[in-house]
Amino acid sequence: MSTTVTEHAPAAAPTIGFVSLGCPKALTDSELILTRLSAEGYRTSKRYEGADLVIVNTCGFIDDAVKESLDAIGEALAANGKVIVTGCLGARANEQGDNLVKSLHPAVLAVTGPHAADEVLDAVHAHLPKPHDPFVDLVPPPSNAIEGVGVKLTPRHYAYLKISEGCNHRCTFCIIPSMRGDLVSRPIGEVLTEARRLFEGGVKELLVISQDTSAYGVDVQYRTGFWDGRPIRTRMLELVRELGQLARAHGAWVRLHYVYPYPHVDEVVPLMAEGWVLPYLDVPFQHSHPDVLRRMKRPASGEKNLERIRRWREICPELVVRSTFIAGFPGETEEEFAHLLDFVREAQIDRAGCFAYSPVAGAAANALPGALPDAVREERRARFMAVAEQVAVERLQRRVGATMQVLVDQAVGLGKKGGVGRTYADAPEIDGTVRLLPPEKVSKTYRTGEFIRARIVGAEGHDLIGVPV
Repeated sequence: MSTTVTEHAPAAAPTIGFVSLGCPKALTDSELILTRLSAEGYRTSKRYEGADLVIVNTCGFIDDAVKESLDAIGEALAANGKVIVTGCLGARANEQGDNLVKSLHPAVLAVTGPHAADEVLDAVHAHLPKPHDPFVDLVPPPSNAIEGVGVKLTPRHYAYLKISEGCNHRCTFCIIPSMRGDLVSRPIGEVLTEARRLFEGGVKELLVISQDTSAYGVDVQYRTGFWDGRPIRTRMLELVRELGQLARAHGAWVRLHYVYPYPHVDEVVPLMAEGWVLPYLDVPFQHSHPDVLRRMKRPASGEKNLERIRRWREICPELVVRSTFIAGFPGETEEEFAHLLDFVREAQIDRAGCFAYSPVAGAAANALPGALPDAVREERRARFMAVAEQVAVERLQRRVGATMQVLVDQAVGLGKKGGVGRTYADAPEIDGTVRLLPPEKVSKTYRTGEFIRARIVGAEGHDLIGVPV
């Protein structure tokens, strides 16, 4: 008696289109979701067409971001029809108290808030079950994954490291705590393990992010954790020191973002002066006038901030300060706005961005008296940027003639035809770049993700021009 065995070709893995919008914190959420999807055998794509389902990770902080997210959801529905929405916009309600996304796009399959990987995977499983194929889990990770870390959406040579989620502040212009919750710090051992794996995987620049990096560990009362058998406090200073040691061992950079100007940040600046981490601070000052800061419910006054920046630069003269500000906040007088312009000049803010105040549904600032007309808000934003750009360009001119370390983001023909890179003063995507000219030495070559030395020969706007040496 013979038995016939019928061989079935394995079914093609279901494909999920993925769109990631918003800030680096949302990007790390996307990386986690993509890593888990890949581990379960799903294919992922940047395209709507041909996908079995689309996930849109949204931003819901300001009006422009809300519009961009809603447009992306609409495009995904039109192109594909099967859409799951996650991210900050997914946590927002309309004026009637109903889910905003569902009210405007009722055809979406599911909506979750931010850092909700479990809920997203549950929705995927409900609408696109993965085929039962035990061999899928044995497939090597995708090329954009690092062992022990997962899928990265950034280039291989830099990565974001999220150290906490949520925020304890209740700034009147912000609704992030209502979307992302109160501060929850990641265990310090977990953070350092991820950092080490990223460095071992070839990352040359680690960008530390959170809603409030300075508050790391506050929620757990700076309790002592353990890593590599050593006790380490869950606190910003200890974290930065350990990250600096890891980075030095791998010839890499560590860059700090979203640092509130608390007094204990003064303890971190000497580590910058000593070369453990980059002398770069991304500090969201938002304004300078004490009355405006009080209405914003910000944690520090403008005068103290100015003094603090001066002290930081005394400790570390090479320090670069990036910040964001709001112009036209409710009740802002011309005198208060002039105070802000003077602050930018006196503080010599190297990199500054500015938003014209925009009412956000659910923000306490909406109830403040003295709302300014749109035209006034926009006019003040433009005036602010004119002053900020003048300061930034003047500070950038000081770099001409110096030889600086540059991390290469793009190399054309192994650098023989030029390239693009960044100095320690430039965070990816938000700051300037260095346009690299062809090297003077014919034998000089370099690749993306490598450090080189470049002589700065000019400045154009917010960018520098350099010649590899």
